[in-house]
Amino acid sequence: MKQQATPYLTFNGDAREALEYYKDVFEGEVLGIQTFGQADFPTPPEMDNKIMHAQFKKDDLFIMVSDTFLGQSVEKGNNISLALELESEEEIQKLYNALSQKGSVLMELQDTFWGAKFAKVRDYFGVIWDLNYTKSKQ
Repeated sequence: MKQQATPYLTFNGDAREALEYYKDVFEGEVLGIQTFGQADFPTPPEMDNKIMHAQFKKDDLFIMVSDTFLGQSVEKGNNISLALELESEEEIQKLYNALSQKGSVLMELQDTFWGAKFAKVRDYFGVIWDLNYTKSKQ
């Protein structure tokens, strides 16, 4: 693994408001926002301004944030996952297999438009893991 687990917070359409709140509370900065409308895949127009991915940082505090996709929702308390950036296809496959064995797959391990392999898994204990391996650009 390249880093420690990163908290990933998911919101029901108010991720932008949450980012502003955390910016004020922690006096940090929003490092970047990508909306669903900016993504390289078709989305319904009502999702265009919703946040697909954003990052927030203040000193050693680093969190990632997104809105849920149309038709999905989260409840307060289940809106956090731990994101891992992995170093190889073998490593992501191994963790995906192990975590999903007694857990449940929320998003199958797959190639993504952002140049990575990605999966989302809820483990046996209910913890949600976002597994990402960014492929080298060769």
